[in-house]
Amino acid sequence: MQPEAQAPDAQARGALEVAVLVSIGRHPLTGRARRADQDARGVELAMSLDKSRITLVHAGVLDEESEGALRGYLGMGFQALTLVEQPPGADVIPALASALSEAKPQLVITGERAEQGEGSGLLPYLLAERLGWPMVSGLANVEKVENGVATLLQALPRGQRRRLQVRLPAIVTVDGAASAARQSAYGPARRGEMRLAEAPAVFDEASNDWTVQAARKRPKRLKIVKAASARDRFKAAAAKAEGGGGQVLSDVTPEQGAEAIYKLLKEEAVLR
Repeated sequence: MQPEAQAPDAQARGALEVAVLVSIGRHPLTGRARRADQDARGVELAMSLDKSRITLVHAGVLDEESEGALRGYLGMGFQALTLVEQPPGADVIPALASALSEAKPQLVITGERAEQGEGSGLLPYLLAERLGWPMVSGLANVEKVENGVATLLQALPRGQRRRLQVRLPAIVTVDGAASAARQSAYGPARRGEMRLAEAPAVFDEASNDWTVQAARKRPKRLKIVKAASARDRFKAAAAKAEGGGGQVLSDVTPEQGAEAIYKLLKEEAVLR
């Protein structure tokens, strides 16, 4: 893999054109701006692809706080980042769609959802709908790209994986299942260039009627399997056994049983 500025003749060699959409993250404890974890994992995934030409793209406002966070991506080994300037309150979907239509990447990688702002996770879906491209979520890895078809490894619950094939161009999202991002080096981060790109601003009128408040973490509910027949009960029992996380208690004291139940409730995040 060669980052964008290190492979000027990559397109001539038939390299894979990859665009990674990056956003401004927010540290969960301090609240300070940083590179978003999922987007950084997307950059790391792009850097693992052979013969790829990678472009970092961000749509938003450039100020002192956001610039420091965006330079965290440059510190991963890039010389430039494309900044599509958009005013506060603008809908970035049209701007990103315009930028991607002009750049014509074969693969677009982004995180599942933003760490601040709406954080709805709808951006990849709306962008794919606008461009008319297929979209795959929850990506763990890109195994190979051959003849315009990408073989993807999708992360499923309980550590399971599913292999998919999608025809390019396509949009994929990554989450915590993808490899962790490398550290950002200070020198390259400061030397990197912000390349400004103009795009029409379309304001999100619907957001004017919203009420925004801090989210509260809710207790997680235990999954209750409802079975109407013996066959359904057997299937539910067999599916639960595949997880391998169960524990059979026999001939234990009431204190030991209570301790095991308490431990389970803590693991399932019912108790905090």
